[in-house]
Amino acid sequence: MILPIIAYGDPVLKKKAIEIDAQYPDLKKLVENMFDTMHGAKGIGLAAPQVGLSIRLFIADGSPFQEDEELKAFKKVFINPTIIREKGKKCTINEGCLSIPEVREDVERLDTIEISYLNENFEEKNEEFSGMKARIIQHEYDHIEGILFTDRLSILKKTMLKNRLDDVSKGKISADYKMKFPPAKKKRR
Repeated sequence: MILPIIAYGDPVLKKKAIEIDAQYPDLKKLVENMFDTMHGAKGIGLAAPQVGLSIRLFIADGSPFQEDEELKAFKKVFINPTIIREKGKKCTINEGCLSIPEVREDVERLDTIEISYLNENFEEKNEEFSGMKARIIQHEYDHIEGILFTDRLSILKKTMLKNRLDDVSKGKISADYKMKFPPAKKKRR
């Protein structure tokens, strides 16, 4: 089932998410729905806060990168992850976000990470990722920490994007997938 993606401006996107355990209700179905939602929106990663759940869960799927065999086979579920270390060289790549359609900007991140997490079977994993895999993970990890890629931009860049971000939060954008926008703020008298 495809879920609505929560738009920029909703408080759930700015909360630090909480850990879950294997008894989390309908977790398998949630993961399945998140993959359906992400694929329907033509995304490569999706975090639970983006579907309205402030839990430490995100998914990644590099299959849209058909030309890269290693990325094409990269499909993972990350539960209660912790980035242990970020290292390597700084790389700037243009990022976008399903919660912020029509906005893309260059974001600098280190190119290699070590992360510990539980997979969909609640098996403990500790892995190192680099390149685009690390980039996807870092972006989605930020979501469960209450950080958006726009938070990583300079003050000048954020100021320049303010009107476009306001439009996203008001639903004045075009997205090819179902979205849920924050309620309109009432004007003070």
